[in-house]
Amino acid sequence: MSPACSRAIRPITLVGMMGAGKTRVGMRLSIRLELPFADSDEAIVRDAGRTIRELFEQDGEAAFRAREHIAIEQLLAGPAGVIAAGGGAFAMAATRELILRRSRSIWLDVPVERLAERLAAAKDRPLLDRHDPNTCLAALAAARRPFYALADLRIDGDADPDIVAERIERALNELGR
Repeated sequence: MSPACSRAIRPITLVGMMGAGKTRVGMRLSIRLELPFADSDEAIVRDAGRTIRELFEQDGEAAFRAREHIAIEQLLAGPAGVIAAGGGAFAMAATRELILRRSRSIWLDVPVERLAERLAAAKDRPLLDRHDPNTCLAALAAARRPFYALADLRIDGDADPDIVAERIERALNELGR
């Protein structure tokens, strides 16, 4: 068992922009730490019985963010594990406060140019439909960066998911997680 796992008292929540790799890294990190993994977007879709796109189109972003808060609250109330939060979750004050209070938050920081490359073919990102995806990503990143900077740890996420998971595990061990 990993030293980080043996001291896993609180959940670990990965935050950052869409395309930062929170789900892929989170799955790998959960294996490394021998902890369960959950994705807040998947929990929302499962509970709502609709896709993220359908929720945005039918109910609007504010209603989606309310669902997101509830999903994250439920995930944080469960057994300690690794959680991938939606890209906008940490930008919402109440959700950010919840994550900071109940988990170890880790910001996967990835340059906007790299995010644009990763999301170039994405058809399931309703926030990118509004304008040019590159311009939209840059604006979202600029607006959210101050919030992401409030996370407990910042990790360079511009690498292979296995390398990023290893970086996180090492940082947690250094903190005495």
